[in-house]
Amino acid sequence: MLQSGDEVMDFSAAFLLVLLGTRSATGACLLTASLYVFMMMFRFSPVPMEQAGRVLRPREPSSGVPVVAHRGGSHDAPENTLAAIREARRNGATGVELDLSFTADGVPVLMHDETVDRTTNGSGPIGQMPFVQLRRLDASARHRLKQKFSGEKVPTLQEAVEECIRQQLTIVFDVKDHPDKAASLLHDMYKKFPVLYNSSIVCSCEPKVIYKMRQTDPSVVTALIHRPWRLSRFGDGTPRTLSTWRQLWTGLLDVLLDWAHHHILWRLCGVSAILMQKDFISVDYVQYWAERGVAVVGWTVNTAVEKDFYQNRLQIGFITDSLLEDCDPHY
Repeated sequence: MLQSGDEVMDFSAAFLLVLLGTRSATGACLLTASLYVFMMMFRFSPVPMEQAGRVLRPREPSSGVPVVAHRGGSHDAPENTLAAIREARRNGATGVELDLSFTADGVPVLMHDETVDRTTNGSGPIGQMPFVQLRRLDASARHRLKQKFSGEKVPTLQEAVEECIRQQLTIVFDVKDHPDKAASLLHDMYKKFPVLYNSSIVCSCEPKVIYKMRQTDPSVVTALIHRPWRLSRFGDGTPRTLSTWRQLWTGLLDVLLDWAHHHILWRLCGVSAILMQKDFISVDYVQYWAERGVAVVGWTVNTAVEKDFYQNRLQIGFITDSLLEDCDPHY
């Protein structure tokens, strides 16, 4: 482990950054010392490596590395549905990634977007829709295989968890917001189904979500999701704004966020894995995190060439939209 040496380098870098910003050695010392004390007092230790290994390296898959079906395998079946979970197991996945959302009356369900428009025959924000109304919608309505899966419903989180347990699939819970509500709900779910402690992981691109989850239940395996330049660019690389100044500002924030993920946030939250966008992963990158006791999982790996690279060169798990054929990426 390189964590002791890492901490010296990280806080030295923080000191230099503050010094450049404040031009005050005293101020830089005080702020850096405060950061160090904060980290020592409030950071979480990772779960035991044996437990993390059972989640991140489940039963030996036929491909040699864990393969997680993104949103249940959104190319092979309607995303975030029970049908997708069953198809993922049938197609050889070791796990499924599922998106947690809440209806207007607080029912936890599976849904990626803020609205139901893209995936169902309904329209409107899910957060303004009661569960009884959501349940009437067809979750297969806009899928390429809608004839095969006609009538599929948006499931509750518990229905999905129970199906995953039946199918013996690892669950990757993707939580985008509502840290307090999500952490409380998932804590209750883990207590109701203790098998989840050794067969699931909670992940988010929002560090506050993961920190709250560890605060609520330190025994849960967690991961940070990261994509460099996500504040300044969309998933396909196009700028989020045409304003030069705004691009520069968000680009600077991206640099700071990237540094924080790799030097501060992962240690503060005590995560066991980093879920990194596939184009930014290399052998050296995997080794960097391995030396720190953190696993790397790539997303979203959708072509045979990419899968071969992950299985045979990187030898790490990955998340994919399809276990059957090449398909376009979903951002």
